[in-house]
Amino acid sequence: MQIEQIEHVLVLFGNADQNIKIIEEHFGVNIVCRGTEVKITGESEAVSKAQRTIDTLLAMIQKDGNLSEQNIRYVMTLVEQGSEQSMVQMNNSCIAVTVKGKPIKPKTLGQKKYIDAIENNTITFGIGPAGTGKTYLAVAMAVRAFRDEQVSRIILTRPAVEAGEKLGFLPGDLQDKVDPYLRPLYDAMFDMMGPENFQRNMEKGCIEVAPLAYMRGRTLDDSFIILDEAQNTTPEQMKMFLTRLGFNSKAIVTGDVTQIDLPNAGRSGLIEAVKVLKNIDDIAIMKLTEKDVVRHKLVQDIITAYERYHNKEARR
Repeated sequence: MQIEQIEHVLVLFGNADQNIKIIEEHFGVNIVCRGTEVKITGESEAVSKAQRTIDTLLAMIQKDGNLSEQNIRYVMTLVEQGSEQSMVQMNNSCIAVTVKGKPIKPKTLGQKKYIDAIENNTITFGIGPAGTGKTYLAVAMAVRAFRDEQVSRIILTRPAVEAGEKLGFLPGDLQDKVDPYLRPLYDAMFDMMGPENFQRNMEKGCIEVAPLAYMRGRTLDDSFIILDEAQNTTPEQMKMFLTRLGFNSKAIVTGDVTQIDLPNAGRSGLIEAVKVLKNIDDIAIMKLTEKDVVRHKLVQDIITAYERYHNKEARR
């Protein structure tokens, strides 16, 4: 293979050839570089897949100028399925920029469809395992809408359900008591806005972070509303939340149906809502999978292993 620019070769191979070693190990090939010429040797089919992987990665480098291990592993998965061209054609434009100047973009096809669904629908359900960017991308879309003055406030909420262990009585005022449950939402907002800007907007009432119980009886106009950890809502809570929607508002509901902390997992409001609302216009139900995980590779492996185990137990 002949690569036009030496800079692209450097990015492709990575520090100490770490990127190319991932491709070699996965496909069982040998890849050698001489200047801008790359030579791949091995079994015919494996060489073909490695070449398609490198072609796709080079197209991504031309767009973004960098690569991550997650990019490489995701592209290899697409190559195995024969659908890598969809990644090349994907328009992963920047959603927002963090306070450190890092652009936030969808990294997988599933994430891109999720972003498109949020843009084109009033209510979007984002369902998927840990690490797929459900909450983070939702917060990024909310911050963008707020900065563009499409909405006048952001409302972040989640049910105050403990994950398997009882925390007992927590010290402090109401805000201190609910903060541990809402911490993931705070972390995402700090990334987008910075602590000072976030605090200033909270004091002005432009950003509200509250437990789900405090949504009852309200009408939320001109707002971008995110319900996180929705798998831990009851059907009654979910119906209550969805009927808070006012004019010129958007709502995103995120959750992972494999991590339900309710005493009766069968009564998850998220599971029921997906069944009830699946055919209603202006409501999108997006399902992300382990392929969309953008955390450490082990997270993807853990999710796959658990899924395989539970499927095996269900068959028994």
